[in-house]
Amino acid sequence: MKDLGTVPVMAFSAPNLAAFYPDGAWWIPCVMELSAGLLEIADSLGVDESFCPVRAMLGAFLTEAHFPIPDLLVCSAGAVCDDFSAIAQRLDGLGYPIFWWEIPARRPPERGERSVALPGGLSAPASQVEFVRGELERVRRVLEDLSGEALADAELAEGIRQANRVRRALGALRGLVYGADPCPLPALEMQIAEMLAIHFCSDRAEALNVLKGLLAETQNRRRRRWGTAAPGAARVYWLNPVADLRMMNALEDCGARLSGAEYLFSHAIDAIPEDLEPLEALARTALADPMIGPAADRAKRIVAEMRRFGAEALIVSRIPGASHCATEGEAIRQIVDAELGVPTLELETPVLMDSARSGLIDRMQALVETILARRRAASEAPHAQP
Repeated sequence: MKDLGTVPVMAFSAPNLAAFYPDGAWWIPCVMELSAGLLEIADSLGVDESFCPVRAMLGAFLTEAHFPIPDLLVCSAGAVCDDFSAIAQRLDGLGYPIFWWEIPARRPPERGERSVALPGGLSAPASQVEFVRGELERVRRVLEDLSGEALADAELAEGIRQANRVRRALGALRGLVYGADPCPLPALEMQIAEMLAIHFCSDRAEALNVLKGLLAETQNRRRRRWGTAAPGAARVYWLNPVADLRMMNALEDCGARLSGAEYLFSHAIDAIPEDLEPLEALARTALADPMIGPAADRAKRIVAEMRRFGAEALIVSRIPGASHCATEGEAIRQIVDAELGVPTLELETPVLMDSARSGLIDRMQALVETILARRRAASEAPHAQP
């Protein structure tokens, strides 16, 4: 739970262990239109709507109706979302014991301190990498205790290679879709495809087949210049996952298309280094998590992707109740505005958007109109004289 991309690679590297993220239960209220009653159960446990929608996970555990109860729960602590940490602690107190490992807040190396390169163009002090490597060694031991077998470096290395096959396929898909005009895949399908970066661990072969199928279909559509949105649709970069998946459809209903996205786990899209010892590589990957470092690091990557894909605006979708969304969105908006000068919009997507739909639509339509007006103004502006 919570680390999004590291421990599952270790778990599925063992021949007799299967891994999955119960965190994904946060979409059950949306998909089942609240009929599962999971949020009411969370309310009764004192975890109300002031918390992140991942609180639905509590109800999913107590009903035991949505996924098998794991033999081992592993969750990161330290520099993590306060809401998730509180919810996981409540779960532990309800009789679902958790093995905790710590991830520190990533910081820049100080003068004279040895620096280590991380995936995604980041860096961290060697001391932090060594600390996380030690924590992952603790995770390896608990996985070995559960499986009854040693988890050798060779098995971890093969697990990393399997993870990278998925990451490379997803990276290729993102490059083909987000930069194309017309857009060959819808926003919702792309969000689900990106979620495979973390949830592929449940069925690695099938996840890779899905991504390969999407790649083939995208290549075919690009050859035919066929798109799910009209050519020239407003190009929007989306920040943060949505609790109600229909928001991605609503974006397209407003005349926009997705031109890039960052769903809180960019480190699970970057390839894990294969030329290092496995635990060293996984420690570096864990420290590249965008949620454990400064907002400026996250914004730098977003700006680079917006340039790469030609995004004309940024939508920051706050996660209701999520403590990390309180100020980070505004900080990222300011950096994007300063670097790119494009329109930005910050909104909050509720667990079910029905009651707020008209207001959300109005704001996104206004953003699209702003994008199109800026295009017209740019096309009508006199060319600079030599």
